[in-house]
Amino acid sequence: MSVAPSRPFDLERELELLTPEQRAPARSFLDANPPRVGAPLAIVIPAYNEEPTVAEVISEIPGEVAGLATEVIVVVDGAKDGTAAQAASAGALVCDVPVNRGQGAALKLGYWLARARGAEIITTIDADGQYETSEIAGVVQPIIDGRADFVSGSRRLGTELTTDVTRHLGVIVFGAILTVLTRHRITDPACGLRAMRSDLTAVVTLEQPQYQASELQISAALNGYRLAEVPTTMRDRGVHATATKKGGNLGYGLRFARAAIHTWRRDRNAARRERPEKIQCS
Repeated sequence: MSVAPSRPFDLERELELLTPEQRAPARSFLDANPPRVGAPLAIVIPAYNEEPTVAEVISEIPGEVAGLATEVIVVVDGAKDGTAAQAASAGALVCDVPVNRGQGAALKLGYWLARARGAEIITTIDADGQYETSEIAGVVQPIIDGRADFVSGSRRLGTELTTDVTRHLGVIVFGAILTVLTRHRITDPACGLRAMRSDLTAVVTLEQPQYQASELQISAALNGYRLAEVPTTMRDRGVHATATKKGGNLGYGLRFARAAIHTWRRDRNAARRERPEKIQCS
């Protein structure tokens, strides 16, 4: 199954869209992995000091999902350990950015790299092993079927194997808030397992260096893209994983809320886009 080719890629023009510290790593990445010849489904993994777990996550990602060939793109966000080497040894395409700017910035660069490689669908998954790689197909299928443009996994519809009660309550509260803001039913606003049309990532505005989950979902909805959720599994970080970088629950919740409200205020009057054409696979 292959995806129809996209428009020509102007490398120099596209590089200008990146921040100065990202341009050299992105150019090096594309020198090693040329534009427009990548797999139709790109699995983007942001990684900051995830040496103990990143290789295992990559090794579990199948070479084909829902009939589409896959490739794994790992954006190393200023890691101080062996994350980049472990990711490369496991077979991923690695973009090693020396400056730590946050998960949101790493994901935005990953979307850019995936589009540059010619991906038609982009999936994200975390490097810490909290999500099941076997469930990638579930978030991709609604897009292939033409039923959605952005699909998020949901631990509330699926299985939640985490033990943090405060975070559990936060998911419920913020899910309700995003449901009101977007007028879409959202049960899990912070799932790291997502899939989307690659062209969506070039249309929505992505400014958040860290808390991009709410920004991406809200902006996609307010720009007229079709959202969906599917059941997925989330578990606690493994005993050998590095500590969470999100900080305490209160601070994380406040920053998440601020990002969500800012995005809604910024995009609430966005022009609703016509329904995108279905991705054609053959």
